[in-house]
Amino acid sequence: MSNIKLFETKQIRSVWSEKEQRWLFSVVDVIAALTDSLNPQVYWRVLKKRLLAEGNETVTNCNALKMTASDGKMRLTDVADTEQLLRLIQSIPSPKAEPFKRWLARVGYERLEEIENPELTAQRMRELYKAKGYSDEWIEKRVRGIAIRDELTNEWKKRGVKEHLEYAILTAEISRATFGMTPSEYKEFKALDKQRDNLRDHMNDLELIFTMLGEASTTEIARNKDAQGFSHNQVAAVEGGTVAGNARRELEQKSGRRVSSRDNFKEIPEAVKKKQIKSTNDQ
Repeated sequence: MSNIKLFETKQIRSVWSEKEQRWLFSVVDVIAALTDSLNPQVYWRVLKKRLLAEGNETVTNCNALKMTASDGKMRLTDVADTEQLLRLIQSIPSPKAEPFKRWLARVGYERLEEIENPELTAQRMRELYKAKGYSDEWIEKRVRGIAIRDELTNEWKKRGVKEHLEYAILTAEISRATFGMTPSEYKEFKALDKQRDNLRDHMNDLELIFTMLGEASTTEIARNKDAQGFSHNQVAAVEGGTVAGNARRELEQKSGRRVSSRDNFKEIPEAVKKKQIKSTNDQ
């Protein structure tokens, strides 16, 4: 979707929700960009009414937030997350929306293919990372890490942990016990954008390995102790991260080098990217 540049000449107001850990976008700004309507507010009211009559709750339940208006004042405006925005685009009859609709159709078709053949998911993921310039060795660890993460979140779901906020808290506990930093602090350590950059896409081999160890250990502990609910799983998260943290400290003591590195993949040339990043920070 990042290749479809429909909004280059239009400003789409957006805000990052720390609580929900997702971006929210101004609906009327998107409508203005896609339709060239002289009055996008009226366009949205009419469209919203039609969608409500059709029984569509995904888009009609958009929340309102205060955003800076054209006159510089903070005014309430409806906002939508990515899922709501994509659903909204499907309902807009505009030539500018067609590239998005074609993209959605292709993604939907690929998703159905992946349901029939789950191996396609990993295959497409590998192709994506390879196109970005990552080495085959790094890609295999990254893909394996995603599988371990999925196993952990599936376990949390079965054990009554709520998605989004509680997942984020437990993940931070594992990371703190493993590396001495939460994901947010780790991003700052690596000079990454806290909202846009995926921390794990900027980890070297050892960082990925100890991340996997912390999460795999947490899954095992939660299962063996039959942890139920958030508080019990929080204990398991700390214990699982501590297993990885102890192993990390032992390696650092014997190797004389820190596992956590300030290196990232943001500004590294393609030729260097294809080599496994080695930790260069001995502090």
